[in-house]
Amino acid sequence: MSNLLESSDLDTELEVIKSSEVDLVRRAQAGDSAAFGSLVRCHQRRAVSLAYRLLGNAADAADVSQDAFVRAYRNLAQLEDPERFGAWLMRVVSNLSLNYRRSRATRAATSLDDALEVGAEVRRPTTRQRLTGAAEDAAGPLTDELHGAVSRALERLPDKQRLALILFSVEGLPQKEVADILECSVELVKWNVFQARNKLKEMLAEHL
Repeated sequence: MSNLLESSDLDTELEVIKSSEVDLVRRAQAGDSAAFGSLVRCHQRRAVSLAYRLLGNAADAADVSQDAFVRAYRNLAQLEDPERFGAWLMRVVSNLSLNYRRSRATRAATSLDDALEVGAEVRRPTTRQRLTGAAEDAAGPLTDELHGAVSRALERLPDKQRLALILFSVEGLPQKEVADILECSVELVKWNVFQARNKLKEMLAEHL
């Protein structure tokens, strides 16, 4: 019974949080800049984290996430459903990050283990497990050699597959939310994650 009550309390708390965010979105759409500032504070950490995981550079991630918030503010009136603000914002961050990646002539080497752990409080399952879906990671932490191998392997994945894998397997977002961000079906999210993991396993076979 206590578990049921705790679950109910959590659901109620989440509803209150969601209701508050919807109110902030509506106020921001009406021109309340302070309300939008509150939305920025609520989503800034995730926006920067996602951009960093896609770009591998803190300065680039900060620039892209800031640009995403500016664009979101300018186009907020186009958001018809305030409840989807979070997914809509992450889609803006994702698109800007991918565009930035394509336009960069040269990129600094990415420390993947650091990038994937930004904002994380625990390291279970390990980076390798989350990316490949492995049942265990007996080899321990990523070595310097594997850092580079995984980074290069991720670079070779199609954008949609890489993004689906990061959002679902690393960020831990629900498949429905990933689908909203990628503007596709849940089934396509599952397929992209499945394909991405299989390709990573093939490319990293000698390291796993």
